[in-house]
This record gives sequence, C-alpha cells and structure tokens, in this order.
Amino acid sequence: MANNKFIKDPDSVLDYAVNWLTWLDGDTISASSWTIPTGLTEDSDTFGDSTATVWLSGGTVGIRGNLDVDGTVINFINMPSDSTGLATGDLWFNSTTGAIHRKF
Repeated sequence: MANNKFIKDPDSVLDYAVNWLTWLDGDTISASSWTIPTGLTEDSDTFGDSTATVWLSGGTVGIRGNLDVDGTVINFINMPSDSTGLATGDLWFNSTTGAIHRKF
C-alpha cells in the first residue's frame, strides 16, 4: 500500500499496519521498527509472524509526512536467489541481511 494517503485527526490514536504474508513465502518476521514523521507520537508497536503494526497519536492538521517500516525475517531462505536489493514498488528486501522495508 505504498504511497497511500491517510488522514489522521490529531486527537485520535490510530493503528497502521503492513502484512507481508504473501511476500514472505513461509518465512516469519523477527523484528520491526518504524520511522515516524515529526509531530506524531508512537504510542506502541508490535509485530507478528507476518505483520508489523504501529499506533500513532498527535499530529497537526494539514501537515503531511512519510511513515516507513523496516523489518527482519528469520530465515530468508525462500526468497528468490537474485533478490539482493530486490525492490517491488516501495517494498525492498536484502537477501544478505534479511532486512525488509515498506514505505507508506
């Protein structure tokens, strides 16, 4: 869902999630971290076998920002052999480190 636009009321706490299930081909997420736009507050975040979720509060009406998530997969053995630096839209994978990235 890269480059989607989300409107967030500054008084609300909303969750934003990415699901890598079909892309992981049986692998699982071992860690995730979020890059939060200035002015928003990360209230909490979680990850599961194939998902990463962050809850955000705050913000300013009319201000735009980019939300990015990085993750690491456990085995990354099922990824294509030529996937070093693989980019699919705004999804990125490094087969050497198991790092994955998604831009919203």
